[in-house]
Amino acid sequence: MSYFVTPLIIATALFMEQLDGTVLATALPAMAADLHEDPVALKLALTSYLLSLAVFIPLSGWAADRFGARRVFRAAIIVFTFGSILCGLSNSLGAIVVFRIVQGLGGAMMTPVGRLVLLRTAARQDLVRAMAYLTIPALIGPMIGPPIGGFIATYFHWRYIFWINVPIGVLGVMLVTRYIPDLREEWTPPLDIAGAILSGVGLSCLVFGFTIAGRGFAPAPVVVLIVALGAAALFAYVRHAKRTPYPIVDLDLLQIPTFRAAVFGGFLFRIGLGATPFLLPLLLQAGFGLSAYEAGLLTFVSAAGAIAMKTTAQPILRIFGFRRVLIINALLSAAFLALNAAFTVTTPHLLIMGALLVGGFFRSLEFTALNALAYADVDQDAMSRATSFASVAQQLSLSTGVAIGAAALEAARALRGGGALQAADFTPAFLVVAAISVTAVTQFLRLAPNAGAELVGRRAPKR
Repeated sequence: MSYFVTPLIIATALFMEQLDGTVLATALPAMAADLHEDPVALKLALTSYLLSLAVFIPLSGWAADRFGARRVFRAAIIVFTFGSILCGLSNSLGAIVVFRIVQGLGGAMMTPVGRLVLLRTAARQDLVRAMAYLTIPALIGPMIGPPIGGFIATYFHWRYIFWINVPIGVLGVMLVTRYIPDLREEWTPPLDIAGAILSGVGLSCLVFGFTIAGRGFAPAPVVVLIVALGAAALFAYVRHAKRTPYPIVDLDLLQIPTFRAAVFGGFLFRIGLGATPFLLPLLLQAGFGLSAYEAGLLTFVSAAGAIAMKTTAQPILRIFGFRRVLIINALLSAAFLALNAAFTVTTPHLLIMGALLVGGFFRSLEFTALNALAYADVDQDAMSRATSFASVAQQLSLSTGVAIGAAALEAARALRGGGALQAADFTPAFLVVAAISVTAVTQFLRLAPNAGAELVGRRAPKR
């Protein structure tokens, strides 16, 4: 199987998932008006999906080994598409929340299982190039989602937002059936039910707590209680994982230096990514007075930077090595993230687009390097557990980014006495998340100079 065909097939499904969330976020006001609900209440349509992801992602690796990666990946697309159809037919908030949970079940299996298929089919020397193609939907979806959602909600009907997934899903099922091999393990360990419950409760509480923090969904003590419950459940899971022979999330993988650096460093770096889709459109709309459609068109350009990166990641990593690229590129990406704090209502749009274009390139290069390095030294028999673990960490980091960005934004507004959001309120928020992203360098500095050298055909430097 070509390194080009497989990742693009997998990327089709991931693009559908990434597009769905951001398109929906833009159309929430129109949905609220049609369903006679408060727009704030419609946020439950987003949080219910995140909760579903948190619960089911840890199960994805075991399911792929037990039932076969192709079967699970194809079923995930079908479930996600079916959930989309049901959401489009819904006439109440309760129905949408339930069917978004169904979508989340499909989405939870798509990302880690799709990555697992890629890791088991791509040659090691092609892994970086394949990961570059796989990274694109994660960056393009959130950028083109707002203008598409604004356009559909303005000129058509919000239900079409869910139904546009149907042709993409049908195409994905056909391509998976035709081209994706049926990979499975000869022996599958028993399902860690206790671990699944503890991790599900812990992750769902943390994701939900971080998602609603600073957004007025619940009183602060309630949010703190939810997060504390999640932390307690995860602490109990850590103790459980040390005693069980086949934990649902294998913490022993953190003993692999490259995997540990990619998970911990990637967690810190992705906090900026999690905050950006929340902060930047809000700055352009609430701070600069642009419409949702105009803001979406302005931020779309960063996706072009991600596309340009896909052909350059392999040679860049071959020349400079993973360690150097991750360190320097993390600093550059954080600098461009902090640059958002300097935007004002009088900043020329071309200048904003230029900064987003270059920033998108560096950010995408960092994600590609992280996604490839994470599996550089993972054995094939542990690959399914590694993809589940990495997906859990990524989901948690994105939610954490939103929570930190929202908290910094609310703190800035409170310090000036409250009232409507102003452009100046976003300056400290962007600086805070950029500063956190910079701390990822502390993890990358611990990497060996030859980390991941085999993936790009690079010789290890002489010591």
